[in-house]
Amino acid sequence: MVNKRTKKAGITGKYGVRYGASLRKQVKKIEISQHARYTCSFCGKDSVKRVSTGIWRCSACKKVQAGGAYSLNTAQAAQVRSTIRRLREGTDV
Repeated sequence: MVNKRTKKAGITGKYGVRYGASLRKQVKKIEISQHARYTCSFCGKDSVKRVSTGIWRCSACKKVQAGGAYSLNTAQAAQVRSTIRRLREGTDV
């Protein structure tokens, strides 16, 4: 069994006591989201990983997508998609 080295710090344990608790908490949220695997919208597999800032690549189907800097989908992008969908439906009627 592997011993757990950090209780609360998690991925930000590398910063030790530096930078303050609230900043480390924010960085922890960002680092967890940027290292996570996301579901590919093309093949449906959980295999999308971050290549660099805003570039996300699916290791299964090799598709490359543009997204947010730290997560594949941003709140602003979801808002834009819903607005575009609403405007499209309005023109059909």
